[in-house]
Amino acid sequence: MYRQRPVKRKGKAPSVCVGVFLLLVFALPAGAQAARSGKIYTLDEAQKELGPLTWDPFFQSGVFVKGEHRLNFYTGAAGEQGMALLDSRELVTLYLPYLENGRLLFPASFVEPVRAAFSRILEEDRTRFRIAAVIIDPGHGGKDSGAVGTHTVNGKTFRSVEKEITLAVSKNLSTLLGAAFPDKRILLTRTGDSYPTLEERVGIANAVPLRENEAIIYVSIHANASLNKAARGYEVWYLPAETRRTLIDREKYADAEEVIPILNDMLEEEFTSESTRIGQFILNRFREALGSRIPARGLKAENWYVIRNARMPAVLVELGFVTNLQDAQFMASEEGLKSYAASLYKGITDFIEEFEKSGGYVAP
Repeated sequence: MYRQRPVKRKGKAPSVCVGVFLLLVFALPAGAQAARSGKIYTLDEAQKELGPLTWDPFFQSGVFVKGEHRLNFYTGAAGEQGMALLDSRELVTLYLPYLENGRLLFPASFVEPVRAAFSRILEEDRTRFRIAAVIIDPGHGGKDSGAVGTHTVNGKTFRSVEKEITLAVSKNLSTLLGAAFPDKRILLTRTGDSYPTLEERVGIANAVPLRENEAIIYVSIHANASLNKAARGYEVWYLPAETRRTLIDREKYADAEEVIPILNDMLEEEFTSESTRIGQFILNRFREALGSRIPARGLKAENWYVIRNARMPAVLVELGFVTNLQDAQFMASEEGLKSYAASLYKGITDFIEEFEKSGGYVAP
């Protein structure tokens, strides 16, 4: 991934079951009296310590938000213990907030453990490798229609237009990723029938600010065409391993100019490895969803402009051939558009989970 620190050790990702929840139980003072013996925080005081609160008076439940993290809780009786949920993955045992004379009150034995939990997880954010952004690039647009296929079915003519297909799939994909990863920036290079240049597309990606431990990936979405109307199928492209770009900030290593080519080569190799992982995950999910309806054409290497100039792991996905009737009909259908978006979403998610669970080390 693109990050400020270009050198890291290689290693295999640990074996981690996807979806396993972590359970965290905080030590509590003994006895219900402990909930009453410490400070009692008002709503305003609790929000100063824990961040803004969203409150549901019907269910008597609330959500504290601190940065990109959330703690869900229910109220109880004064001195009652209960569970709260941190970031939908950690259960926290503590003394619950309670209502008294219409006022929402928070015992110190709630506020202090939650404050500590938020501090711990924010510190982890500053050090763990994570995917901070996904750039989705719907190919072509505006004056550039991309590939166009014209077909006649039952006496009716329809056109399969690349720019329309790529935008529809990309917007669906953006919605899926945004819902699954509210803590990540999901960016589209275009959201309508506009025409960003190739330079502008990669400029959007390269300009995303990243912390030292953060990474970014680039997925460009296209549809194919051929003079051979029988040609069909999906494929994923990545940058050839022998390609060399300028990835290292030369100013950062001005006092060690001689190591820059070595560091640059190491980072290029890393990006190639990660790009092929993204591509393979996407192909796997396409095969799973599409089966024999659309053939797989595999993972290939080519110097496409957008993936050559994006300073990060990048792939270019060809969904199918607009010049082939079967591919074009599928890409024009609601089922097809949703299948492509869902498969891309699952493939990207597979890579994100592997990358983040392995601490930034992608398994070969």
